[in-house]
Amino acid sequence: MQVIPFPTEPLKDAEWTPVAPEKIISGQPKSALKILYTSKSGDFTAGIYECTAGKWKTSYTEDEFITLIEGRLRLTHDNGEVQEFKAPDSFLIPAGFSGIWEPLGHLRKFFVIYEKSN
Repeated sequence: MQVIPFPTEPLKDAEWTPVAPEKIISGQPKSALKILYTSKSGDFTAGIYECTAGKWKTSYTEDEFITLIEGRLRLTHDNGEVQEFKAPDSFLIPAGFSGIWEPLGHLRKFFVIYEKSN
């Protein structure tokens, strides 16, 4: 079993894809990610994610721990509560969160996701 490093450099070989049009509120956001680890059961995943500025709807079925390594993020819960984070902040978005994901410029993060299998 090897220890897995998380490089802080921008993703170079990742494929950038547009955010689903039905989710977009503003901008033309794109994202890329690199999965660095997936557990044997498939319910635990970790990696690096990048995205461009924009504003889109999001709904979490998984728990996600995040450390921002570049950029700023505004999260607006469906109840209107707004939280802002900037690198190098770390935070957890629990399963069940529903609201708006709004990177304020280019964003890069480390993530760890746990999604319980049924």
